[in-house]
Amino acid sequence: MKKPIKIVFLDALTVGEVDNLSLIRSQGEFVSYDVTMPGQRIERIRGHNVVITNKVIIDREVIDHCPEMELICIAATGMNNVDLDYAAEKGIIVKNVAGYSTESVAQSTFAMLFFLLHGSAYYNDYVQSGQYAQSRVFTHHGHPYWELNNKIFGIIGMGAIGRRVAQIAEAFGAHVVYYSTSGRNLRAAPYEHFSLEELLRSADVVSLHCPLNGQTANLLNEKRLQMMKSTAYLLNMGRGGIVDETALALALDHNRLAGAGLDVLTCEPIREDNPLLQIKNSRKLFITPHIAWASREARRTLIAKTAKNIRSYFGGLK
Repeated sequence: MKKPIKIVFLDALTVGEVDNLSLIRSQGEFVSYDVTMPGQRIERIRGHNVVITNKVIIDREVIDHCPEMELICIAATGMNNVDLDYAAEKGIIVKNVAGYSTESVAQSTFAMLFFLLHGSAYYNDYVQSGQYAQSRVFTHHGHPYWELNNKIFGIIGMGAIGRRVAQIAEAFGAHVVYYSTSGRNLRAAPYEHFSLEELLRSADVVSLHCPLNGQTANLLNEKRLQMMKSTAYLLNMGRGGIVDETALALALDHNRLAGAGLDVLTCEPIREDNPLLQIKNSRKLFITPHIAWASREARRTLIAKTAKNIRSYFGGLK
């Protein structure tokens, strides 16, 4: 007799409204919670052998108190919210989902860059305020911008997303260079590998697409931010802890950078006392709420691959 499959999704709000959640519901008895606080984890997981989590932490305490748990499905690529070693010791399988958001993040990278580079907020305000209606000429040059063609586009982290961003940058005529934080992608032809310092000093755009780990934590600190061109743009689509946010706020306030776009922050949601909320010229900074990964297509793919992970574990797929 087959054992019943009992599934709990601890933080379904993180994937928003998706129209294919039935793919998971159909795998067994299913219950979901929008948000699960630390003190609610054990109570909600008990009795379930499949746990789906995006960011809810599954640590030793949870594992010890939930003996029925046998499969943890991470509805994301990053796995740092699960104690992987202890899960393996207890015979619990952990499956993540990779490659579902490559196109979404790459598209968001350029949306963010061009919003800053082209002064979109400035020009929209100029027209909407009525100033353009009073102009004596047909054009206005309040925010000069430059072309990406023939500029140096520096990518930190040449994984799947980094490579896709590189392809798009090339389509705009940029010269792509990169720095591998892991040292594993040193032959990402046809792109030239730079040292981190060389990349920061030469790039007109620096785009971060690397994970947060011991090698990348605080990678762009005050000293390294000072290496960048004052005309350059910094984009962080990786993880918040890679950039020193206090140092970045100072760099923007002292015009050591043309602008910065962030989809990720050290603390999410953003803290009210984050220095980035107090910079002098807010148009130099564009922050989105960790949304670059979350196109409709990416979220549907995430759900489909999570359902596939459940089916494969219980023998539904060969």
